[in-house]
Amino acid sequence: MRPDLPLSTSVETEETTRLALLPAGLSDMLPPDAAHQARLVERLMAGFGGHGYERVSPPLIEYEDSLLGVGSAVSGLSSLAGQTFRLMDPLSQRMMGVRPDITTQIARIAITRLGEYPRPLRLAYAGEVLRATGSQLRPERQFTQIGAELIGSASVEADVEIIRLGAESLIDAGIRGLSVDLNHAPLVQSVLAAYQTPPALSTALRHALDRKDAEFVAKHAGEASTVLCGLLAATGPARAAMLILKAMTLPDAVSQHVARLCAVTEALLAVLPRLTITVDPVENRGFEYHSGVGFALFSASVTRELGRGGRYLAGGEGVQEHATGFSLFMDTVMGAAPRDPAPKKLFLPLDAPGEIGHSLRAQGWVTLAALDAVADATKEAIRLGCSHVWLDGIPVQIGEKS
Repeated sequence: MRPDLPLSTSVETEETTRLALLPAGLSDMLPPDAAHQARLVERLMAGFGGHGYERVSPPLIEYEDSLLGVGSAVSGLSSLAGQTFRLMDPLSQRMMGVRPDITTQIARIAITRLGEYPRPLRLAYAGEVLRATGSQLRPERQFTQIGAELIGSASVEADVEIIRLGAESLIDAGIRGLSVDLNHAPLVQSVLAAYQTPPALSTALRHALDRKDAEFVAKHAGEASTVLCGLLAATGPARAAMLILKAMTLPDAVSQHVARLCAVTEALLAVLPRLTITVDPVENRGFEYHSGVGFALFSASVTRELGRGGRYLAGGEGVQEHATGFSLFMDTVMGAAPRDPAPKKLFLPLDAPGEIGHSLRAQGWVTLAALDAVADATKEAIRLGCSHVWLDGIPVQIGEKS
């Protein structure tokens, strides 16, 4: 660094550029973003706590067999195995994994450490996750994930509570233009099974449904085409979707799934009448391990989803519990949530009374105390980004006459 420049001055050199370089998908969170996220996390977690969801904090790293092994704590969630960083524990010589998702850890805690606690069990969490690769929609590999899980109830009311908690918590955090998109992951598979659709054709139809390609479905689905096209037609605003779904003639194995989706949707319409609710009966992408009603949360102010969740089975061989929950992705939530006003930042010259800082901070000020005598306190306050300076025994706003 050049000796004629202050230490606080950033000088970009080949060496500093090399030191600042981070792997793809990883980034530093700087002021004021780090403080914005911290405030949001605590606000949301306080909201969960107000509904009886008690906070737990699992470790960042676990033994691989407990994190993702046989009898995974969330049945059917095998896709995360390929997203897990692995390393050898030097103490036990056993393979460990860095968590790519916290949901499985909460389920493990519920069925082991809290296995004797009364049900339903309400748990909340917040923490960092790390994934081996990003995706086109979410290139970040490390991000903060927070959420809530309701374990031990199979009721419609449990589905409604968890969806309502996610939506209302985001609204309370100041997010506007919120919408909830409901789905039922097993629904399409139950239709394909009811009509004994061959595996290869099932895969092709699944892809066509993901593309909302009604023409392909009508042409190739055979006896299942009427039902599948009806489900496609029901995609959209919740009230219109209910009319279509309730008018459909369905096989018994399919009707129970549709009835559950309708029951949850109607209950949400009743308790959240001002919330935009849509239904996508054929949506499955990202919900493969869900065993019932799932949902995604969106805001009109950002393009990516704020979070997602739904019903799943917690436990493995011999021990399974009905559960539902959601995870919020804080990087996206931060982009949709309003920021708190910048705090009043006051520069205290070296000769300011020692006790005044404590008094001012109790009143909500942020104080920056001088570490050296300066010739012009106002210029120093401006250099340090302060909005006020202590002059003649009072805080004076920068730009005002003293």
